[in-house]
Amino acid sequence: MNSRDHSAQLAASEKRAGTARVPGPGAHSLPAVFLGIWRDRLGLMTRLAEEYGDVVRFKMGPKTLYYFNHPDHAKHILADQHDNYHRGIGLLQARRALGDGLLTTDGAAWRTQRAAVQPVFNRDHTNRYASAIVDETSRMVDRWRTSSTDGPVDLAAEMTTLTLAVLGRTLIPEGIPDRNSLGHAFEAVQDQAMFEMVTLGSVPHWLPTQRNRRFRWARRQIDEIVSEVLGATQTQDGTLVSRLSAAYQNTTDPRQRHRTLRDALATLLLAGHETTSSTLTWAFHLLAERPDVVQRMRAEISDAAGDRPLAPADVRALRYTTMVVQETMRLFPPVWILPRRAVASDRIGGVHIPAGADVIVCPYTLHRHQAFWDRPTDFDPDRFDPQAGHGRHRFAYIPFGAGPRHCVGSNLGMLEATLVAAMVVRDFDLVPAADHPPHPLPMLSLKARDGLPMHLVPHGSGRGTKTSPQA
Repeated sequence: MNSRDHSAQLAASEKRAGTARVPGPGAHSLPAVFLGIWRDRLGLMTRLAEEYGDVVRFKMGPKTLYYFNHPDHAKHILADQHDNYHRGIGLLQARRALGDGLLTTDGAAWRTQRAAVQPVFNRDHTNRYASAIVDETSRMVDRWRTSSTDGPVDLAAEMTTLTLAVLGRTLIPEGIPDRNSLGHAFEAVQDQAMFEMVTLGSVPHWLPTQRNRRFRWARRQIDEIVSEVLGATQTQDGTLVSRLSAAYQNTTDPRQRHRTLRDALATLLLAGHETTSSTLTWAFHLLAERPDVVQRMRAEISDAAGDRPLAPADVRALRYTTMVVQETMRLFPPVWILPRRAVASDRIGGVHIPAGADVIVCPYTLHRHQAFWDRPTDFDPDRFDPQAGHGRHRFAYIPFGAGPRHCVGSNLGMLEATLVAAMVVRDFDLVPAADHPPHPLPMLSLKARDGLPMHLVPHGSGRGTKTSPQA
């Protein structure tokens, strides 16, 4: 059957289903789509939305993907009918390393884990974690002050180290062993997951390729570090691991119980540091280009704390700094794509979704939708002033996802990003070390390709350079 006959058959099938044909690139565009998935996923999603609108259907090899880019669609998929949309492409590939954790499970297994960890992340608990955030950030800032300021510092790597240290202090009292190796291991896992998603698993896992060897090393590192953490913390009441352990205390098979705890903790370690690290990296990139925003942040910090060091209680007064973090996550949402798979057939916005179909919501493009955001590509923290946001569609902004599966650590992530951004900006001028802006690298989270090299100039030293405000 040629492509024209196939298209006619598809249109007839949709007509019988009472649904108009869904717009999207035709068969002649498949090479361009594949190239976009491989080289420029953000660019591809942006172009598809611009050319075809809020509902797009496109092929990725033998798979057909339905891409929805309207807040009403996000609400339907993520909230109203969330039980019908299970984890999808990309997350399923990560399962080989992460196992059956919150990111990769559904149904009863997901509900059990969610119920076990939810109390650890509620607002009352995360407010107590602020002291650990301030302590670890102070250590980092002190290290920067005493080290040479002549060479650039990779802030992306620094934020990974910091957020893993904070996670260790807030959730695991003994701290996370070998944080650098764990950070590199999680990078390898994300790289492998994206590679398998794009290649549809066509490259055998047993082939001795460099990527396969790196993935096997990463999985061993994660297993060893998580097992060490489990062995040290299961007996301590109130810790994350003790809560997970209690949730699975009736599991009779000790090996299965260990595996379940391992998968849950491995996923939380990845998600618990990666999103905040990504947010802070992009915040510092944006702030380095906007001295006017930095000045407003410093004025707010001065009003809140004067000349004394920042304290956890000061976060309540950092309203503008919080808006800076929110705007950063609008432009560079740490979870840039939310893949789902339809369990049963459904209808979204008049479009028939067959059972088993791959469905995508993309916060990166949703956050730049011209119908819901004025000057959508501009960095403007004031758009998150409570008065400015009055009447905005609730699902036009979903940096932590939405519905029952929204990020369990969102309160802790916002608290940490706000305090760290304030402490760094208060003491340092950020001067880009590269002539070109960082390029987004969409993995499971939205990372900065090649990091974020910056010169850290102590504020007030007179050695900082000014840049022109950039809209």
